[in-house]
Amino acid sequence: MSNKLILVLNCGSSSMKGAVLDNDTGEVLLSCLGDKLILPDAFITFKINGEKHTVDLKDKPNHTGAVEALLHELEAHGLRDRIAAIGHRVVSGGELYSESVLIDNDVIAGIEKCITLAPLHNPAHLLGIRAAMKVFGSLPNVAVFDTAFHQTMPEHAYTYAIPRELYRKYGLRRYGAHGTSYRFVADETARFLGKDKKDLRMVIAHLGNGASIAAVANGQCQDTSMGLTPLEGLVMGTRSGDIDPSVFSFLAQNANMNITQITDLLNKKSGLLGISELSNDCRTIEEEAAKGHEGAKLALEIFAYRLAKYVASMSVASGGIDALVFTGGIGENSNLIRSKVMGYLGFLGLKEDAKANEAARFGNAGIISAEGSPVCAVVIPTNEELMIAHDTARLSGL
Repeated sequence: MSNKLILVLNCGSSSMKGAVLDNDTGEVLLSCLGDKLILPDAFITFKINGEKHTVDLKDKPNHTGAVEALLHELEAHGLRDRIAAIGHRVVSGGELYSESVLIDNDVIAGIEKCITLAPLHNPAHLLGIRAAMKVFGSLPNVAVFDTAFHQTMPEHAYTYAIPRELYRKYGLRRYGAHGTSYRFVADETARFLGKDKKDLRMVIAHLGNGASIAAVANGQCQDTSMGLTPLEGLVMGTRSGDIDPSVFSFLAQNANMNITQITDLLNKKSGLLGISELSNDCRTIEEEAAKGHEGAKLALEIFAYRLAKYVASMSVASGGIDALVFTGGIGENSNLIRSKVMGYLGFLGLKEDAKANEAARFGNAGIISAEGSPVCAVVIPTNEELMIAHDTARLSGL
């Protein structure tokens, strides 16, 4: 076990996820989740050695209070002096950052410039960064950007068919997300298959409550489904994914809704939740579909159908497809969704190995396509925290 551990932080507007990792082994020694950080009843829950306990943050119900509580927890378990650096997940680096960077005042200013591209996320990340710098003093801090991996997309892939002036003035283009996951999974897929990633044409589907898909060729992202924001692309837990932009004027005229209400509808009340009228949780929907619930069955079919269409389209971007990769909570655990998607893609010669598909769940990687299939379908668990830890260690000189 390494004596130099990495603390990984992922801050939301009212939350903070944290994990202490051994960069050499990938072992998570401690994890935490701070919640309600802007409310009087804020708290943080720690998990270590399989046991959980919660600490009240009422005296300082904010990100700094959460980081201070984390510091005390680390000290209590003799971990404080072993923390060598801190890695921060940052949603958007816009066009400023195509790789992870050590954080200094210029990088903080750069993250601030990208707030317009991620108005809900980047301000929260900055709170976490400033809190970590205050509480942990001189330890190096590293920013790992969700958008960085997608900066290799060619211009024709990231450009919207709108007046170019809007791109020049406001940076209005496609940026994508889940880039840290894609980078980890692309490397891991190549290792798992015993191939050089530069020789693999991969289409990777990161499926969870937020879902996206990316085309990877020559080891680089060629295209991805999310755009300016995470709303574009696949059907998700509560997001609609691709939809006619005229829905805004339609709902304004017919349902008397304003822009804020419609945006909220498309981001928080649509997707699997909106179609099924039950839940945004794929597990619940699968259970109810098995009982014959029509909304649940339709939600699963739409999710799989739209995903399969995107797999086919991303194959254009990657110049063909050698490997179809499933990752993320749904991608790693729903053999039903994977089976439906492979069924739609039978025209590619893709055939499912049902037993292998059933076995590839709960953290188990595996090839799930039948032997002789011209496209290899594979399940690869993602580990964004470990990817952040690796970058943090490398840039900190550890």
